[in-house]
Amino acid sequence: MSEGSCDIGNAIVVADILARLKKCSSAEDFFNELKVKYDPKVLGPARLHILKRMGQYLATEDFEDMPDRVIAARCHSFLERAYEDFVTSNPLKERVFKVLKDHDPDRPVKPGEAFVSFDEILAPLPKD
Repeated sequence: MSEGSCDIGNAIVVADILARLKKCSSAEDFFNELKVKYDPKVLGPARLHILKRMGQYLATEDFEDMPDRVIAARCHSFLERAYEDFVTSNPLKERVFKVLKDHDPDRPVKPGEAFVSFDEILAPLPKD
């Protein structure tokens, strides 16, 4: 993994980690807050996909009554894992967003779901 502009020299500040993550406004903020190394060339085109995937991983956890240090470690691990998903793949292969899942060329389209007949395309527009 290449190191981006992320300052990872310091340990994660674990106090109130979830509250601080909620205040993050960019992918870089999440990476910096959780001290996860990143390559800007990977993060740039996949930032929303990485954060969405991290959210999917986070949704599998119940952080109720967990100590902040455990929550911080899990969040770090999930972000690192989500990032790695896109280091070795790309948004079109991963398809984390509904729009990409719905238009997967490897998934057969149900009849009538996305079909527009040639006659419909050539039909004159209705007059008002």
